[in-house]
Amino acid sequence: MLDKILKYGFKEESVISVIPNQNYDMGNIKFESIPAYNINKKFHPKDNNWVGYIIEIDTIKYYIAGDTDITTDNKNVNCDVAFVPVGGTFTMDYKEAANLINQIKPQIAVPIHYGSLVGTNQDALDFANLLNSQIECKILMNK
Repeated sequence: MLDKILKYGFKEESVISVIPNQNYDMGNIKFESIPAYNINKKFHPKDNNWVGYIIEIDTIKYYIAGDTDITTDNKNVNCDVAFVPVGGTFTMDYKEAANLINQIKPQIAVPIHYGSLVGTNQDALDFANLLNSQIECKILMNK
């Protein structure tokens, strides 16, 4: 994996490995690693220790869920902006994603992981329609 990262021009000393449920401080950027895994699918087992992130920049917290389903870990996320997968198959679908967002109540939700391998633009639109009215949805991808 490190070889793939380095080929894009990153210096090895700039790359850090993370583990779930840890806080990191990189000076002007702080982040927390949130476990990202599937509950009843085989694609992203919890044992792999894969993560999503809560990144804090200028006091705004951004949650990037990664490849995950709704879990006890991400039900407790506190963020201002949430990027969540809606495509289904490998991750939660748009209904599950809307359920998670309505629970954690960010100010803005951005649907991701749709339109290429799985999911469609309609999934993003359906996700937006299921959100509580006080949560703004930003659809950034149109395929």
